[in-house]
Amino acid sequence: MGTSSESFEYAIKKDVRNNPIVREVDERRLQEQWRSVAVGVLFVGVLLFSGWQRVELLQHGYRVEQMQKERGDEGEINRHLRLEIETLRSPERIERMATRDLKLVTPATGTAIIIERVVPPESPPASVVAKALE
Repeated sequence: MGTSSESFEYAIKKDVRNNPIVREVDERRLQEQWRSVAVGVLFVGVLLFSGWQRVELLQHGYRVEQMQKERGDEGEINRHLRLEIETLRSPERIERMATRDLKLVTPATGTAIIIERVVPPESPPASVVAKALE
C-alpha cells in the first residue's frame, strides 16, 4: 500500500503562477546585439557595393569592346568610301562617261575658244571731289 500512496502524491498537480514575474531587459546585451546588427549591415553593404562595382566594371569593359569593334567597322567603311571616291574622280572614267553616256566628243585642236576672265574695275568712291584748274 505504500506504493499507491507515493504515486498519489506525484499525481497532484501543483499550480504555480509565474505571471507576476517580470523579466528585466539587459541593457548591455541589447547594445551588443544592436552593435552586431550594425556591423552585419555594414558588412553586407560593403559586399553589395563591391559586387556592384565589379558588375559596372565588366559592363564598361563590354561597352569599350563594342565601341572598338564599331570603330573598326566604321574605319573599314571609311576606307571603302574613300576608294570609291577616288575611282569616281578618275579622269579616264569621267571621259569615258562623257563620250559614251552623254555622247560628247573631244574638241579638235583649234576649235576650242578660250574665254579670259575679265576683272571688273574698282568702283569709284562714294563722293567725288573736283579740283579747280588755275
